[in-house]
Amino acid sequence: MRVEVIVLIIYFIGMISMGLYWNKRAKNSEDYMLGGRSMGPLVTALTLQTTAMSGFMFMGGPAEAYALGYYAIFYAVGDAGGGLINISVLGRRMRRLSQLLDCISPIEYLEKRYESVPVKVIACIIAVFGLSCYVLGQFLATGKTLVSLFGFPLEVGLIAGVAVILFYTFVGGYFAVAWTDVVQGFIMIGSLIVIFILMMTEMGWFAGLNEKLAEIDPTLLNVWGRDNMYEGGYGVIAGAILIYLIGYMGLPHSVNKHMAMANPKTAKTSVVYATIWTQLFCFIPYFLGLGGLVIFTADPSGLINGDPEMVIPSLASMMFPGVISGIVLTAIMSAIMSTVAALMLLIATIVSIDFYKRWLRPNASDRSVLLVSKGSIIIVGIIGVTIAVLNPPGIFSLIVDTFSFMGCAFLPGYVCAVWWKKANSTGMLASMISGGLVAQVWATMDLAASTSIHQFLAGIIVSSLAMIIGSQFGKPTSPEMCDLIERAKGKKIAVSKNVQVASSKHLSTENKAITQFVFNRMAAEA
Repeated sequence: MRVEVIVLIIYFIGMISMGLYWNKRAKNSEDYMLGGRSMGPLVTALTLQTTAMSGFMFMGGPAEAYALGYYAIFYAVGDAGGGLINISVLGRRMRRLSQLLDCISPIEYLEKRYESVPVKVIACIIAVFGLSCYVLGQFLATGKTLVSLFGFPLEVGLIAGVAVILFYTFVGGYFAVAWTDVVQGFIMIGSLIVIFILMMTEMGWFAGLNEKLAEIDPTLLNVWGRDNMYEGGYGVIAGAILIYLIGYMGLPHSVNKHMAMANPKTAKTSVVYATIWTQLFCFIPYFLGLGGLVIFTADPSGLINGDPEMVIPSLASMMFPGVISGIVLTAIMSAIMSTVAALMLLIATIVSIDFYKRWLRPNASDRSVLLVSKGSIIIVGIIGVTIAVLNPPGIFSLIVDTFSFMGCAFLPGYVCAVWWKKANSTGMLASMISGGLVAQVWATMDLAASTSIHQFLAGIIVSSLAMIIGSQFGKPTSPEMCDLIERAKGKKIAVSKNVQVASSKHLSTENKAITQFVFNRMAAEA
């Protein structure tokens, strides 16, 4: 048996074992879906970042660099600051407000914050659709990775890889997802650094790499993409940066991590860990894609199945056979599995909390909620594998399109929830619908090429304006919710005028009663 296969099998056994171990800790629905809100800073940072990176960073990102050259680095530029901004802007305040509102699901959180059932309905539809598409992209990455290693058909790779992911997610819940993310995070960063150093040493580092790229096509070195396809497209470049710089704040499976922190102070330390991790990780996959372009242009036979999304697995197999290759392939699986597990768990949470308990059985027991949640994981897994086998799309385009769709739909809503008290249900509905629709239409009609504006940039502009304008109409945020938002800031706050007036009325009544009692008592004694 090949060494690579042995390494991967050991890794799979380790993940399954962690799922079984953490199964004992998941005693109720909050434990299963949020880890009992007990996650410390290191776990929070790594589960947030590994979930965010996904199989895209090992397969989609390098493929984009392989195809377009240095233009693809703009996605890494945004990614490098995305984790920092996400935790800094939302971390503490969302953690506090979600607990004050007694929320388990990020969709339930939106319903309660914006005090609107229609917000919940629309958010559920958008989230389930978007997260399912995201899952599909990760399933494809799983199948392709295992095909490169074992050589069997795509459908067999899909079933084998997804089965492992479903098992430890099904059994262990959020505890298993979070702690496997920690292990997977170290595997991902360690293996990438090793293969990057070895490849760049062989290339002659950046000077040698750039020289070889120029020999293939000089336009690979400029910021406009190969053949200058985005020349003058500042809107495209801005969107490529912003989609990962701020887009994570609109992804339910990312913001969900804030709700699971042990306490709001966890966010401060998490920022440090997340920043270090992203600086080490984000740029490397794209440079590996550029190096792969040089290597496989000279020897196309080395690229597995001629597929640019297989650049990193191909480099690992060609340059570093044996244990290193096995570790690199394990890292790819780690990136994929960390994201899929989080996505599946969140879909299960939405189905069980936001649909089943909210609409079908409001008095459902905690046990039945857990059963529905686990059943949802299995059903979504089966549907995702079926679609991936029958009609597999490209990983890069699927992830970017889905990222844009959900980011534009939800980002203003999650940010305004804790930073702008005037944001109301009308603004939230307008923001979700218009932002998601514009981003999707932009991607479907490929308007970036004709307008020089990235789909995410177009969608987020429309979504933000819709939130601001829409919030000027409809029912304003209630005084009670405004007070909760103030409390979520974590500062000493003044009692609101509404509370003061209400308290004065009650105290006035009590004072009158006390005065009358004392007067009567004195009169009786006299």
